[in-house]
Amino acid sequence: MCGIVGYVGFRNATDVLLDGLRRLEYRGYDSAGIAVRTPEGLKVVKRSGKLSALAQAVGKTPLQGALGIGHTRWATHGAPTDPNAHPHTTEDGRIALIHNGIFENYLELKEALQARGHRFRSETDTEVLAHLLEETYQGDLLEALREALKAVRGAYAVVVAHEDHEEIVAARTVSPLVVGLGEGENFLASDVPAFLPYTRRVIFLHDGDVVRLTREGVEITDLEGRPVQREAVEVDWTLEAAEKGGFPHYMLKEIYEQPWVLENTLGGRLREEEGTVELGLALDPREVDRVHVIACGTASYAGLYGKYLLETLARLPTEWDVASEYRYRDPVVDSRTLALAISQSGETIDTLEGLREAKRKGARSLGVINAKGSTLTREVEDVLYIHAGPEIGVASTKAYTAMLAAMALLAVWFGRARGALALEEAQRLLREMRRLPRLVEEVLEKRPLVAHVAEKYHQARDFLFLGRHVQAPTAYEGALKLKEISYIHAEAYPAGEMKHGPIALIDEHLPVVVLATKGPLYEKTLSNIQEVRARGGKVIAIATEGDEEIPRLAQDVIYVPEVHPLLAPIVSVVPLQLLAYEIAVLLGRDVDQPRNLAKSVTVE
Repeated sequence: MCGIVGYVGFRNATDVLLDGLRRLEYRGYDSAGIAVRTPEGLKVVKRSGKLSALAQAVGKTPLQGALGIGHTRWATHGAPTDPNAHPHTTEDGRIALIHNGIFENYLELKEALQARGHRFRSETDTEVLAHLLEETYQGDLLEALREALKAVRGAYAVVVAHEDHEEIVAARTVSPLVVGLGEGENFLASDVPAFLPYTRRVIFLHDGDVVRLTREGVEITDLEGRPVQREAVEVDWTLEAAEKGGFPHYMLKEIYEQPWVLENTLGGRLREEEGTVELGLALDPREVDRVHVIACGTASYAGLYGKYLLETLARLPTEWDVASEYRYRDPVVDSRTLALAISQSGETIDTLEGLREAKRKGARSLGVINAKGSTLTREVEDVLYIHAGPEIGVASTKAYTAMLAAMALLAVWFGRARGALALEEAQRLLREMRRLPRLVEEVLEKRPLVAHVAEKYHQARDFLFLGRHVQAPTAYEGALKLKEISYIHAEAYPAGEMKHGPIALIDEHLPVVVLATKGPLYEKTLSNIQEVRARGGKVIAIATEGDEEIPRLAQDVIYVPEVHPLLAPIVSVVPLQLLAYEIAVLLGRDVDQPRNLAKSVTVE
């Protein structure tokens, strides 16, 4: 999740770029850089660390010019160093580019380019595009970009400048990019806040759009060069609203960011042909005999999902604990135990203390973490970053889906290394994982239906959530979201446990949310729904698209696309996030800052 700014006009580009980057720094703060077209050519200044380091460097060597591009980085490929900071340039320095997203096939492209004599200065996936542009450029910058993009695969927003051209060219797929329309000037950015002081007329680019910006105007085409018409709209946003992308709450914005978050988490890691994943871990999976999952809250449910996958796909015995209890039960640990700590912030004290207890007893350690530079990253031996970007809403959404994806990656990695996962099944899983961003986009289109369901049930005093196997953690997470932001009492159980007590609570006043997607335990879940109906409960079913049986049993059905049963939680949790959100809004709750909660719990 990086921030992008581009400018062409009559102002000092450096000032516009730095101002825009300050408004986008929430999108990444590992490094920052600018490239400005000056009378002496294209000049690049970039620094690791926060934007203040870049501003200080630019202050020492001011850049004068009316065209430039700027970037603030949330690191994925390559550490946060000066060479890995954007912009990246061609070897002659005449073309500069910035990029948000991941080029999944960059390693094979890099090897091919090196074989053709190209020399790389960074560890990033982005730099491969600079070298491709060097090969495709024949005088037309936009055409060079189109040709170069034919070679890459993945999610991207790319912006390119050339020292000989009074124009900026750009393209996007999945990653956001917005045009700002001015008088005698035009802007590009990841988010509207970057140029809000200068214009409120914007064009939101779509997947596959390619754009050329000059002082005089904007030209939009598709990747084949065919003209595209996009409506310019006037945004009447405050700066705060703009930072939310026009959404009323950060939580809703983050729910809608999940497709490209999944692209970030999975991108560049899937090796379908080989039936494996590239995680960049030093850990030897053959030296692990069992896993202890240590996490709190939402992260703990991602860990429970991981337990199911590690045992199913890798046949690796896995214990799951809430971190606040782990170190007090005197866990049995040895040198072949892997302590798997999961945390969005990397600062949760209970998770840290649980990890420390496992390490004291001799365990190996691996962190599944979002926040780089956090305490947890320093205390584990190895880190699998989820690349969800900064999450502002207290109730976690996009970090959770990224954690689920990370657990799936880890299970495939262990399964293949341990010989427990057959090549064909691994390939099937990886093909399905590649579909996940698009499938989540489809689920987000169901929001009006979810809002209708919320309207029906938002006055309920209690909710029950039920799910089986990998959908049990989804039920727990759905109940937690509702509790966190609506303050409605909600409980979750494995569906088979309902008859062992909770069934006593069911009456005509109790909404019961059932995860009833297709899978090996589908028929048993239908039986659980029948038990609820027989006692007057109101069933809200999350079901697989095309299921004709469910409408006969449930009062309300929210369909999700069909996917591999082991991956179903990644698409199924989205309507539960939306349901919690819509109910909280109807009740007038403070969605982004619910009472009594904090984003990161740093005290026991």
